[in-house]
Amino acid sequence: MAIMITDECINCGACEPECPNTAIYEGGVEWNWAGGTSLTDEVKLPDGSVVDANEMQDPISDEFYYIVSGKCTECTGFHEEPQCAAVCPVDCCVDDPDERESEEELMGKKEWMHQE
Repeated sequence: MAIMITDECINCGACEPECPNTAIYEGGVEWNWAGGTSLTDEVKLPDGSVVDANEMQDPISDEFYYIVSGKCTECTGFHEEPQCAAVCPVDCCVDDPDERESEEELMGKKEWMHQE
């Protein structure tokens, strides 16, 4: 499953630099698939849609830091545990019950985003 940031976030920003996938953004900041990944040009997303990896996407939250679940691998393939949760001073980086993925799915997502 992906990690989510709850509304208890104090906007300290400790989590953002820890994410190996650049899946964490400050509230109100646009994001794209290319940032922090090897994705370029047009990419086919897991849902079958095709997007320009460099096209900016609307923020998921305007109020506090947020995690793009499509880019979150729970640090699988990088670290033993999700680094955002490990550094969060208020424990607001938690499992997202709406984004359940197996270890194999998370590793597949990591390999898709970080192709060599």
